Amino acid sequence: MRRSLAAAPVCSTHRRAASRRRRLTPTVCAVSLPLPLVIYEDEHLLVVNKPAGWNTHAPAPLAAEGVYDWLRSREPRWATLALHHRLDKETSGVLVFGLTQLANKSLAAQWEARSVSKSYSLHSASKRRLPASAPGLSLCSQADGWLRVSSVLQRQGERYVVQPCDESSAGAAVTLFRQAEPGLFEARPVTGRTHQIRAHSAALGLPVLGDRLYGGAAAERVWLHAASLSLLHPADGRALIFEASADAPGNWLWTIPRAITAWQETDLVRLNNSREMSVDLLGDTVLTQSEDGGDPAAAHALLGTTPLGDGSSPVARVYHKTLRRDVRAVNEPAEMSPRLLAGEGGEDRVVVRENGALFELSFTDGYSVGLFHDQRDNRRRLATGYVSESFGALWPPRPSAPPTLLNCFAYTCGFSVAAALGGAQTTSLDVSKKYLAWGQERNFALNGLDTTSHDWIFGDCFDWMKRLARKGRVFDAVLLDPPTYSSTKTGRFSAERDYASLVAAALPLLAPNGVLLASTNAARMTPQTFVTEVKAAVSAAGRLVVAEYFASQPPDFPPSRDEPAYLKTLWLRVR
Repeated sequence: MRRSLAAAPVCSTHRRAASRRRRLTPTVCAVSLPLPLVIYEDEHLLVVNKPAGWNTHAPAPLAAEGVYDWLRSREPRWATLALHHRLDKETSGVLVFGLTQLANKSLAAQWEARSVSKSYSLHSASKRRLPASAPGLSLCSQADGWLRVSSVLQRQGERYVVQPCDESSAGAAVTLFRQAEPGLFEARPVTGRTHQIRAHSAALGLPVLGDRLYGGAAAERVWLHAASLSLLHPADGRALIFEASADAPGNWLWTIPRAITAWQETDLVRLNNSREMSVDLLGDTVLTQSEDGGDPAAAHALLGTTPLGDGSSPVARVYHKTLRRDVRAVNEPAEMSPRLLAGEGGEDRVVVRENGALFELSFTDGYSVGLFHDQRDNRRRLATGYVSESFGALWPPRPSAPPTLLNCFAYTCGFSVAAALGGAQTTSLDVSKKYLAWGQERNFALNGLDTTSHDWIFGDCFDWMKRLARKGRVFDAVLLDPPTYSSTKTGRFSAERDYASLVAAALPLLAPNGVLLASTNAARMTPQTFVTEVKAAVSAAGRLVVAEYFASQPPDFPPSRDEPAYLKTLWLRVR
């Protein structure tokens, strides 16, 4: 059965919850506030403070985006971003990009001439002084306490080993070291070899704290930071010095979320993403998730902290959700819902801000709170109409009518809200009337959207796509973000097994030159398999892909060897 869910009065339970919400109003959805990681920007240069734990660039075509890839696809003015140097994934600090041909030519020449000066700070668990000699290194003491270190670096597996050489030798690596205080050193690379500072400091008997690859003591991160960089401005030759302060060991927390989040526009981020424990900030509430019952002491320690920095909302309460492997066997939502660990109770609902849009979350309506914030960047792309420079404008020029979007598996209509804020007319389709009502009566209403301009259909997605196709309905965009597994009256769905069939069912509803947004969090499905299956389904339908863009999960969901990237999204323009 099909029906539009008419706007209804807020029930008493929701009215009480609404009275406790923070007073928030939606803002312009196109992200406009400066990102905290940006140090400097003009017509020619973009300079950022790269946080530790984030690659400079994606290590493979279908891997999670590095800071370079993420920035380049984020803003149209950064589409020409060019990379001239790199920092290791675990190294933080100053990173410079070119934005114009003039800048790229100048930066390349300055790096080749070694006229760019860089200074790093590094912490070591060793309190010893700089040695007078070290195996494999050529050492030369200089004025002002500097020690000049040179060697050849030879790769052995994942690390590099040092061998003595003359500085005139081909491939010589040269670094200056000076001790600032016990355990803290300044390093200035004269050359720019891979792992140069890390290998040299280890060979000096002063391995970087947290650098287990080179024998460093265990720590929360590799404590190597690119503190400053000086160069000449490409356009006018001015001498510029860019600096980025670093945290100290023991005080390092949430650097990636803080770097990428303007908290006035987004207060919904992941603070920790590990197999053992995930920690999410949801407005002024923290949600921890693990297979155990949570840590009350750690939860109480979070109260009053400001994970997104000064000015952001302090944490008022901490919930914990026990991850279960038998979710399908649980019938009562209360058995699966998070429980309060610390802080004032009674806040069963909170309102959060994402890219300027508002969403209501619930801690009492089941296993999920109502919004999957690993899709934050994809919702931003819908709201701004910008996917990437190579993809082109998201919506076709249709001055007489708004673009149309069919959001399958809509859940609480997060994607629909983003698209509607971007000017689209949305149809949200989901098997749950409850969650569609949540999307309409709460999320759409919170953002001041006229619900009469949009449509809601509750029912099985496969069944309704067939019905809509028979009626000749077409949309400028069709969005597919199904659950990994689901069961309906028409059968069971598995993303790993049935995604190609889902694409085939959706294509008759996609207008010529329309956009297909296909996404899945099926962890066992590799990115290569996912992309191949989706594009094969498009080809089998006799249609042609004319533009594409692949995106993984956002930077605050960093993948690792123990926890590989699970989210895969493919944007396709289909003729």
